Amino acid sequence: MIKKFTNTLSKVGINGFLLGLFAAIFFAWLFPFAGSNESPVPWKPIINVGIGLVFFFYGVKLNPKELKSGLSNWRLHVLIQLSTFLLFPLIVMLIEPYMNWIDKDFRIGITYLSVLPSTVSASVVMVSIAGGNVPGAIFNASISSLLGIVITPAWMGILAGSADIQMEYLPTLYELSLKVLLPVVLGILLHNWLFPKIAKHISHLKYVDQTVIMIIVFTTFAQSFSQKVFSPYGSSVLLEVGATMLALFFLIWIIIALACKILGFTWEDRITALFCGSKKSLVQGVVIGKVIFPDPALFGIVLLPVMLYHIQQLIAGSIISSSMARKGK
Repeated sequence: MIKKFTNTLSKVGINGFLLGLFAAIFFAWLFPFAGSNESPVPWKPIINVGIGLVFFFYGVKLNPKELKSGLSNWRLHVLIQLSTFLLFPLIVMLIEPYMNWIDKDFRIGITYLSVLPSTVSASVVMVSIAGGNVPGAIFNASISSLLGIVITPAWMGILAGSADIQMEYLPTLYELSLKVLLPVVLGILLHNWLFPKIAKHISHLKYVDQTVIMIIVFTTFAQSFSQKVFSPYGSSVLLEVGATMLALFFLIWIIIALACKILGFTWEDRITALFCGSKKSLVQGVVIGKVIFPDPALFGIVLLPVMLYHIQQLIAGSIISSSMARKGK
C-alpha cells in the first residue's frame, strides 16, 4: 500500500527530495533559532564544505570525451543555451513591470530565477523517460551548469540597479570560482582516476547534493523566520507567486516548441530542447544565491519563487514526459 502510494507520487514528480524541502522549511518555521546566525551550530563552514563536495563530485561525473563528442549537434545546443540564458531573462524583463499582483520583493526572486542555468539530473531523467536525445541532454545540462557560474552573476550585475541589489560582479565571480568552479575543475581532472573507483556508488551521490541543499534551505528560511521577514505576506501571496511561476514555465515551453517546429528539429531533439530549455537549477540557484544575496533574510524571499518554480517544473515535467513516452510508443 505504502509502496504503491510512493510510486504514484513519483509519477507526478513528488519525491523524497521535494518532501525533504518542505520538511526543511517546516522545521525552520518551528525552530528558527536552530538555523539562524545566532545558532551554536557552525552552519557557514558546514555549508561551504558541502558546496565544495557537491561540485567536486559533479566534476568527477563529467566525462570530457562525451562532452567533446556532443559538440556536433550545434543547432540543438545553441537553441537550448539561448533559451536558458537569453530568452528566459528577456521574457521576464518584458513582463516583470506588469506583474502588479506580485510584491516587488518577490519580483527580485523571479528576475534571479530567469538567469539561472538549467538543471542537470531532472532534465536528463525526463528526456530519457520521454524518449528524447539523452546524450544531447547530458551535454547541454552540463554545459549550462558551467556557463551559469559566469553568466548568472553577470546578468545579476546588469540587472542589479533595477532590482535594487547591491552587487559587485568581480568579487562575486571570484567567490563563485573558489566555491564552485575550482571544485568542478578538480573533479574533471581527476575523472579518469576517481570515477572508476566510485562508479558503483554514483547513484548515491545525489544524497550529498540533496542534503546540502536542504541544509541551505533550512538555515536560509530559519533566519528569515527569526527576523519575521514573511510576516507582512499572507497565504494569497504564495498562491499568486506559484501561479505566476507555473504560467512562466508553460510560456517558455510554448515558445521553445514553436522554435523547434520552425527549425525542423526531430522529435528526439524537440524533447531535449523543451526539457533542457525550460528547466532551472535549484542547486545552482541556492549556491550562487548564497554569494549574490549574503543577507539570509533577503535570500529567503528571493529563493521562494525559485523553489516554487522548481517544484512545479518537476511535477509538470514528470506528467508531460510520461505523456510523451506513451505518444512515442
